Amino acid sequence: MLSGKKYLQILKDRFFQLFILLLSVQRAMKKFLILLIGIILLGFYTGADAMENLNDRQRDIVFISAYTAVGNTEKLKNALEKALDDGLSVNEIKEILVQLYAYCGFPRSLNAINTFMQTVDERKVSSVGNEPESLPHGTDKKEYGNEVQIKLTGAEVKGAMFDFAPAIDTFLKEHLFADIFSRGVLTYQEREIATIAALSSIKGVEPQLNAHIQIGKNTGLKDEQTEEILKLTSSVNKGGEFGLGEENTAYSKYFIGNSYLNPLTQDGVSIANVTFEPGCRNNWHIHHKGGQILLVTEGRGYYQEWGKPAQELKAGDVVNIPPEVKHWHGAAKDSWFSHIAIAVPAENASNEWLEEVSDEEYNKLK
Repeated sequence: MLSGKKYLQILKDRFFQLFILLLSVQRAMKKFLILLIGIILLGFYTGADAMENLNDRQRDIVFISAYTAVGNTEKLKNALEKALDDGLSVNEIKEILVQLYAYCGFPRSLNAINTFMQTVDERKVSSVGNEPESLPHGTDKKEYGNEVQIKLTGAEVKGAMFDFAPAIDTFLKEHLFADIFSRGVLTYQEREIATIAALSSIKGVEPQLNAHIQIGKNTGLKDEQTEEILKLTSSVNKGGEFGLGEENTAYSKYFIGNSYLNPLTQDGVSIANVTFEPGCRNNWHIHHKGGQILLVTEGRGYYQEWGKPAQELKAGDVVNIPPEVKHWHGAAKDSWFSHIAIAVPAENASNEWLEEVSDEEYNKLK
């Protein structure tokens, strides 16, 4: 199947050929047809963007799911308000929150439902939308769930884990893919958007996230849409517990990509939370006289000293950078990255900023 951009390119080529033919048409008719072609091309450009990007409804599902997964009820409330303003029904939002208990647990789901209940009460919402459906009495839920699972995954799901713990296979089929996915209200694609958004907001579930990204594609999600989901959810926890701060404009000339700075001290030892967008890294540099200590708090990134291989960093890692050592640090291509930077006090300490970390050098990192 052609992507929206490839489809647009073919159409653009065809219209360009038609435009060349118009050179032989009478002037009045030529002006009219050129104008018509321009309007049509503009429409195709807009249509292609719509095909490649998430719409407002889908973005609302992403933020509701992500804030539910991380337990941020304050921001969840704002996301719920926006979703209602954008036209999502009460029952559609309830379906998202109910489904998420299977991916982020009852406590997060129940807290989110309670937050939504308060929101609905405050807004005095009376129209709730379509009611969920139930499976007909006597349905073989394991068989039904197996059919839904195959439809979503594209193949029958088997493996040693399900042989080792067959109850999990039963629960997945009978409850998740039968009881929950049969309720309607949301489409399969919308349920997968919610699942991808929730899983990408939780640490340590990469295998499940990757599996649902593929399922999302099976429901018609484009690569660009999946990338947008991951980008939106990566922003949910950016900055970690110490906060994102402001865009690091003062030092932007020493960074490739966008970074953010949140100073944590005003006097004495200089301590700041530094956050890098995916792919962002600082230039090679040296701390003269005094060194620096990095405490990694969120995401995945790298630290590299001159002449040595890059060291992968994740939350909990500590890097002690001696003075006079040429080095750089920054985010991985696919992850936001935050660390606390502590300047080791020293008389006449200074920083020397050097050359950029080249794309060729950086792209070798996994």
